[in-house]
Amino acid sequence: MSTLRVASETFPEMDELKAILVAGGTWFERRTICEVQADRHSFPILTASIGSTDRNAPAVGFFGGVHGLECIGTQLVLEYKYMRALLRRLEWDELLRDQLRTIRLVFMPIVNHGGMAARRRSNPNGVDLMRNAPQSAEGRVPFLAGGQRIGPWLPWYRGASGANMEAESAALLSVVDEELMSRPLSFALDCHSGFGWNDSIWFPYARTEREMAHLPEMFLLKTMFEESYPHHGYAFEPQSHQYLLHGDLWDCAYDRTRAPNIFLPMTLELGSWRWIRKNPMQLFSRLGIFNPIKAHRTRRVLRRHPSFFDFLTRAAFSSCRWLPDGEFREQVMRRARDHWKPADAT
Repeated sequence: MSTLRVASETFPEMDELKAILVAGGTWFERRTICEVQADRHSFPILTASIGSTDRNAPAVGFFGGVHGLECIGTQLVLEYKYMRALLRRLEWDELLRDQLRTIRLVFMPIVNHGGMAARRRSNPNGVDLMRNAPQSAEGRVPFLAGGQRIGPWLPWYRGASGANMEAESAALLSVVDEELMSRPLSFALDCHSGFGWNDSIWFPYARTEREMAHLPEMFLLKTMFEESYPHHGYAFEPQSHQYLLHGDLWDCAYDRTRAPNIFLPMTLELGSWRWIRKNPMQLFSRLGIFNPIKAHRTRRVLRRHPSFFDFLTRAAFSSCRWLPDGEFREQVMRRARDHWKPADAT
């Protein structure tokens, strides 16, 4: 299999992550999940955790850099608005300290280190990690973009049929299994960017149009967020409303969760077409297709989304006040089904 050539084992996002972990010193629990080799370079896949060590405490995981080209997602999780800001707030924010006594936050800002170092979407083996899980879609997927096995010289390569998952994919799932899915309640937010006019929050499923078992919980999260931040502008929906794909890692993780635990994974999809519309020359830049290039637009993006990060931590902290049960959950399920009914449903 062909591999990507990596110019250096360091790059700005990796340097920033290491600086934050050093600054976080006694606050963050740092782990090296595994090391990935690429073109004679070795990349550690790092996580940082903070908060309660109670295994029953709710947890929220923040992920980025699954696609190496989508630097803006990693920047959101890193210095620019969350991890470094968290450290600054811990110096004075007693409410935050109270929250962290009863919830846990887990950060995996750079999943695809080799791809990000090479400024490529895929990992060093040419595999698109978000199409690398073993399950296949239950319907027609977009040609190539839904995941293909033709070869790594084409985009959206799933990996060889029957092969083990890539080290990065397996590392992400191991962190999710240990830190999130094993708890009574957990959320995951994976930050991406892609071809869209609007920002979106997607949740399972990507492989099927069937509804997820925790549709009522997801509907309440959406409703609470809209009531708290009425001008947020997100499209909040199952990914299947846009397209189906093979091998989605979050579908895989969600299906592995064992009842009665509740695990709610989401992806934040930043709509890159709005940046390209305002600066069409970005189409001629590999990074410009997936990231804002103008400094003021980057700052605008980084200001816009931390409210959703904070909302998830508060929802986890206050879960006893909103998680539905009994007849109320049945009512919410009916509302959710009506709200997210497929457009072609009769």
